Formats: sequence, C-alpha cells, structure tokens
Amino acid sequence: MEFNYSNKNIIVAPLDWGLGHAARCVPLIIELQKKNKVTVAVTPSIKKFILAELPTTTTVDVCSYNISYSKTLPVWLKILMQYFKIKKTIKQENKELEKLIAQHKFDLIISDNRFGFRNKDVTSIIITHQLTIQSPLFKNIATKINCDYLNQFDNVWVLDNETENLAGTISKGNLWLTKKHYLGPLSRLLPINKQTQKTIDVLILLSGVEPQRSILEKKLIEKFSNSNLSVVLVRGSETHFQSAKNITSYNLITTNELNELIEKSKTIICRSGYSTLMDLHAAKFDLSNLILIPTPGQTEQEYLGQHWKTKFGCKLFNQKEIEGIETLF
Repeated sequence: MEFNYSNKNIIVAPLDWGLGHAARCVPLIIELQKKNKVTVAVTPSIKKFILAELPTTTTVDVCSYNISYSKTLPVWLKILMQYFKIKKTIKQENKELEKLIAQHKFDLIISDNRFGFRNKDVTSIIITHQLTIQSPLFKNIATKINCDYLNQFDNVWVLDNETENLAGTISKGNLWLTKKHYLGPLSRLLPINKQTQKTIDVLILLSGVEPQRSILEKKLIEKFSNSNLSVVLVRGSETHFQSAKNITSYNLITTNELNELIEKSKTIICRSGYSTLMDLHAAKFDLSNLILIPTPGQTEQEYLGQHWKTKFGCKLFNQKEIEGIETLF
C-alpha cells in the first residue's frame, strides 16, 4: 500500500459503528504518517482504541452516530427507523468539519464511511467496501441513496480487489457510481507463522453494536464454560464480564497481541463483519477453521457469511441456532 501524498495536512475520520472501521484505518494512517501530518477524528467509542494503536497520533473529537440495534428487530429495519437521525448526524459532522478545517487548515480529507466528512474546497476521499447495499426491501433505492452520497466525494477508494474480490457483489460497481478506485483489502494484521504450536482451541472475536454483541457473548460463554477446551475471548467491550474457569477474556488488545492469538488458535469464531474478514484473510488463517455468526438481521453480514462459506469453506451458524457448535471440537 503506497500513496503519492507528501507534505499534506490530512484528517482521517473512521465511522464509529463498532471498532471495525477504526481498525482498518490503522494501516492507512501509519502509511500516510510517513510523509504527512495526520489527525484522526474520533468519538468516545473509538478514541481509546486509536490511541492504543497509535499513541503519538493527534486526535480531534467529533459527533457520534449513536446507532442502536434491537434485541428483536432485524438490523436493517432498525437502521431504517433511524434514517432521519443518521441524516441529521451527517449534516452535523459536515458543520463540525468546516470548523476543523478553519482551525487546522487540512488540505486532504479521508473519510471511512462518514458521509458528512467532505468539503467542497478540500479534496475529499471516502473509503468503503459498500457499493451495493444488501437489503431485503428497497435494495435499489438504498443503493442509489448510498451512491448519491459517495458521488459527493472527489474519489471513492474501494477496499477490495476488482476481480477476485472478498466482498462479492457488495463491492461491485453499479451504474449510479460515477467514480471508484479499488485500493485492495486493508488490514492491520500480518501473515501468521503456521508452524506455531496451537495452544488455543477456540478464539472468539466479538465486536459490533449492542445489544447483539452481548447476546452472542452470553450464548457462547454458556456453550463453552463447562467444556475442557482452551478458550480465549476478545470482547471488544469494557462492559462487565462474568468470568468462566476455562475462558481467558480480554476487553481490548493491540494488533500484535491479536496476531499472536490468531497464530496460536485452532479455530476462530467471529461475526462476518467485513473488517474482521479482511484481517483474517491478511493473517492467512486457515479459513476452513473459521466459524462465522452474522449479526441477526444485518443483511450484509448474512450475505458475507454465505459468500465466504462458498468461497473459502468457512462454517456458518445462525445466532439463534448455535446448538451443537461446541461439538465441532
């Protein structure tokens, strides 16, 4: 990954729906910092993670989308119900960016899926993998609205390969998108040493918006707490955790720590969020030993789970029906 930018004053703004967008921005920020001044726009939910990964990086606080999921409603419907709230946040972040530009004199904006983080007087780039929206209803309308926002940027960097892609039809272009550049997958992880002794039977990687993150955590703890397996849980959260004797848990870990855990693991259980999938692909983990559990009703994760099951031989479970998952080991 190389960029022809030098002596630029850049602001990078990751979306704050879980940690995935912030995580995939880390290698981008590191590369840009080699020849440029980089500031990262953060919200409280991602600030600690960014500073843990990039302790010397300058940050500025910006508004949060504060998206919430439901215990019962599908994610796509819950997000649709928050459409006007999202539009209001997009306008708010655009106004905040104007003030930041006046204060810091940024001459390049890179947004990771924050649609309001653009300015007509400053080169504005958006990075995304979502060109075609996976929705059970109004798919074309949702994709058209998405592309209308993307087209307001000077360029669209797509986090996938144009031909043999990881995101399937999600990252394929369409007639409504006027510009795009395939940047390739983006990950902070390095290839693992496959000769390392596997001392962890099951590595569980959790992330995402509540309450679904905690619901899955509870289900998996119930499944594995009485087993003889060595289980490590990376929670992606600092909420209270009820410990179990055979489960080692971490709230947040560094990139190096994550790489080491993956290297030592026989099997990984995680959501089928795209940033997580890019990480495991970059780490060259044996994807036939990967178990994916999409967030219920999050149609993109459901699509990616099925796509990766077909393409890479991953195992796929429905969160409501994970009976028997412990018998795979």
